Amino acid sequence: MGAELIPMAFTTGWGSGINAYAVVLVLGLADKVFHLSQIPNALARTDVLVGAGILFVLEMFADKIPYIDSAWDSVHTVVRPAVGATIGYLIGHETASLDAAIGAATGGVTALISHGIKAGLRAAVNTSPEPASNILVSTTEDVTVTGVTALAIAHPWWAAAIALLFLVLGAFLVYKLAGRIRRYKRRYDAWGERVGIAVPPEPPEPPEPPERRERRGTAAPPPPSPARDDERLERPFDQET
Repeated sequence: MGAELIPMAFTTGWGSGINAYAVVLVLGLADKVFHLSQIPNALARTDVLVGAGILFVLEMFADKIPYIDSAWDSVHTVVRPAVGATIGYLIGHETASLDAAIGAATGGVTALISHGIKAGLRAAVNTSPEPASNILVSTTEDVTVTGVTALAIAHPWWAAAIALLFLVLGAFLVYKLAGRIRRYKRRYDAWGERVGIAVPPEPPEPPEPPERRERRGTAAPPPPSPARDDERLERPFDQET
């Protein structure tokens, strides 16, 4: 594996952060058909392919519905980095234990960053009232991940360069759309409260009435009484007579 480990783990980690099941399907089917040595054999198992196929279909629909896509992203905050780290580990597992650790770290961290960028961009897209933009963005993501992952099998360095470009571009867009993302978060939280998947924030406690403070012996001190007229007079010589 050697020099191909880092770019392969990086590319599959980037793809896993966007659509982990598409990455598993592309790699597994390629190994199933062409018996490629650079792809872990575990990904070509029939049970792995069937499970990834079912989950890919579910994500294909859930990822195109406003608000549902963000709920799906929330659930996959752990799943996508875990898949990226697992693929990276499997890629380097057959060469050396150190390669496996490097592959797992590269794939997991890249998938976590990629997932965060995807969730942020999807939050910005969800500020638009119509669902057409969600469908367009989700379809573009699926096609891009599939194409770049397939390219990584034959040209891992080229695929890694493209994945890095998309990662930087996505981070820049999230930075520019931060205001829209904050507005969407407020709307998403309100939607979660309505459907019962989020806990509404607790209202601030009202100030304690003075009567209760007096019963507890912590009443506020009374205001100072006005000074007597003779105490307000200036007496430069305060002498006893």
